[in-house]
Amino acid sequence: MSLLLSAQNLTKSFAHRPLFAGLCLDVRAGERVGLIGPNGAGKSTLVKILAGLEPADAGTVTSRRGVKVGYIPQDDVFPPGLTVHGVVTAALAAEVPEEHERDTQATITLTQVGFDDLDQLAGTLSGGWRKRLALARELVRKPDLLLLDEPTNHLDLPGVVWLERLLRNAPFGYLAATHDRAFLRAIADEILEVSRVYPGGAFRVAAGYDDFAEKRDEFLEGQERQRQAVANQVRRETEWLGHKAQARTRKASSRIEAAGQRREELADLKYRTAAAGVAGIDFASTGRQTRKLLAATGVSKALGGRPLFSGLDILLSPGTKLGLLGPNGSGKSTLMKVLAGDAAADAGTVTRADGLRVVMFEQGRAALDLSQPLRKALSPNGETVTFGDRQLHVAAWAQRFLFSPEHLNLELSALSGGEQARVRIAQLMLKPADVLFLDEPTNDLDIASLEVLEDSLAEFPGAVVLVTHDRDLMDRLCTEVIGLDGRGGAAPYGSVGQWLTAYERSTAELNKPVAAAAPKPQAAAAAKPKKLSYREQQEWDGMENAITAAEAAVAAREADVAKVPPSDHVAMGTACRALEDAQAAVEKLFARWQELEARRSGG
Repeated sequence: MSLLLSAQNLTKSFAHRPLFAGLCLDVRAGERVGLIGPNGAGKSTLVKILAGLEPADAGTVTSRRGVKVGYIPQDDVFPPGLTVHGVVTAALAAEVPEEHERDTQATITLTQVGFDDLDQLAGTLSGGWRKRLALARELVRKPDLLLLDEPTNHLDLPGVVWLERLLRNAPFGYLAATHDRAFLRAIADEILEVSRVYPGGAFRVAAGYDDFAEKRDEFLEGQERQRQAVANQVRRETEWLGHKAQARTRKASSRIEAAGQRREELADLKYRTAAAGVAGIDFASTGRQTRKLLAATGVSKALGGRPLFSGLDILLSPGTKLGLLGPNGSGKSTLMKVLAGDAAADAGTVTRADGLRVVMFEQGRAALDLSQPLRKALSPNGETVTFGDRQLHVAAWAQRFLFSPEHLNLELSALSGGEQARVRIAQLMLKPADVLFLDEPTNDLDIASLEVLEDSLAEFPGAVVLVTHDRDLMDRLCTEVIGLDGRGGAAPYGSVGQWLTAYERSTAELNKPVAAAAPKPQAAAAAKPKKLSYREQQEWDGMENAITAAEAAVAAREADVAKVPPSDHVAMGTACRALEDAQAAVEKLFARWQELEARRSGG
C-alpha cells in the first residue's frame, strides 16, 4: 500500500503541558486506524496537526502529492444561512467548476447519508444530523484519507451503527479518534494509542481492539518488570558506592557511567509508568436496603404535543441497573428527570422511598462552572474534602482523578472534555446516594476511565439509571433495558443488540412504500371471504419472498447510481431510470399483495 501521510518526530505542548514528543506515524492507502489515548494526551491536537490545521512545535508532516485529506472535527460548524445542499456544494467550489456537476454530486452524497430535505437550513439541524452533514461535506470531495475526531459525538446508537457501515464500505482509508470500544471493534483494523507511557509516545498494533488490548497489557507488564529490575540495580549500585570513598575510587569509571545511565533509565521508566494510572472512581452509597427505592406506575409524558412514552411501569431496588435506550429526541433524558423528580409526568405516579437520596450526572456536564479553577471545583469550601470517613487535602483528591498539583489553578475551560467529566464525577462522589441517575457520563472519557467507571457502577449497591451510547458499558452493566422508539412507544429488551434489531426493523417497516388502497365497492355488511384460485393462492404464498427480492433489486440499483461518475450524465440517466423501474416494481407488488389480501379477507 502506498504511503499517504507521514509524521516524523512531532512535539507539541499546550499551556505549558507537554502532550507528546518525538511522535512518529505513517498512514497508507486503505488503512483503517483507530486512534485512542488517555484524556489530555493530545489526540484531537494530533488529528488537527495531521490535517494541517495546527502547527506542531517541532517535527514534520508530509503527504503524497495530490492526496486529498478530509477532516471531521468534534464539533460541527457551518457557515450561517446556508442550506444543507449549500454546505455541500460550497465544499466543491474550488474543485468542480461546473455548477450543474456540483449540484449533482451534492445531491447524490446527501441522499447517501440520509437527507430528504436538501433545502433545510444547516443551522436548524439536530446534533446527529449536523454530524451527517459534516460527513457529507467531506465525502463529496472523495478523500483519499479521512481524519475523524470523535465521530460518534452527537450520534444516537442507530446513527453510530449507520456510521460503522458507511466506514466499513468506504473506498478510502481513515484514522478515527474515539473512546467507543464497540465502534473501534467495528471500524478499525489496527489501533494506535498515544500516551507518554510508551517509548516514543505511541504504541501501534496491526490488529483489532481486543488483540491490541492484550498486546498492550503484555507490553506494560514487561515495562513494569523492567522498571523493577532497573530499580534493583540502581539500589545495589547506590549501596556499593556509599560504602566508603576508597570503594568509589577503585571503581572503574565505565561502571560509574553505567550506573548513571541506569539512574536516567529508571527516571524515564518511572515517568512513563506513572502515566499508566487510572482515576479512582468510587461512588458512595447510603447503604439503604429498602426493597422499593422508587416505583413508577403508568407514567406518560409528551413534549410539544408529541408523545415520548406512555404507560411505563418501573421498579428500582438496590442492585437494579436500568439502561435507557432510544434515538436522539426519544425522551430518555426526560424519563430520567421524571424518575428523579426534576420533571412532572403527564400521567401516572412516581413513588419514592422516604428521604431518598439521588445524584444526577447531567448530560453535557451542565452543572460545571467552566470559569472556576480546578481547586475550587473540587473543594469549594476550603482546602479539604470529606470522602467517606476521611479528610483529604484537595491536592490528594485531585491526584485521585489524575490531576497534578500544577492543574489546581487551571480554569475548567482549559481542561479536555474527559478531564471535565472526571471533575464532575469527583464532585458527585462526595454525595452518598441511593440512586445514581447518569445521563451520558461516558462522553469524552478515555477507555481506562470507562473501565474504572464500569467496575465502580457494577459494585455500587444502590440503583443506577443509565443513558449512554457506550454499548459495551450498557451490555455489561445493565440488568434491565428499556427501549424508546421515538414515536411514543417503550418496551423492555434483553440487550442493546436486541433493541437495535427491533428498532431497525420497525423503522424499515415504516419507510416501506405503501400503495394507495383502491376504493372498495359497496357490499353487504356481512361480506364473506372469497376463496383464491389455485394460481392466486400460489402467488399470495410467494408474495413476501417476491417483495424481499424486489427490495434487494432496489438496493442494488441505488448502489449502481452511487457508482456512476456524476460527470457521466448518460450513464447517470440510465442508472436512475433503472432505479425508478425497480421502485415501481416494489410498489406494484405491494398493490397486488393488498389486492389478494383484501379478497382473502372479504374486503
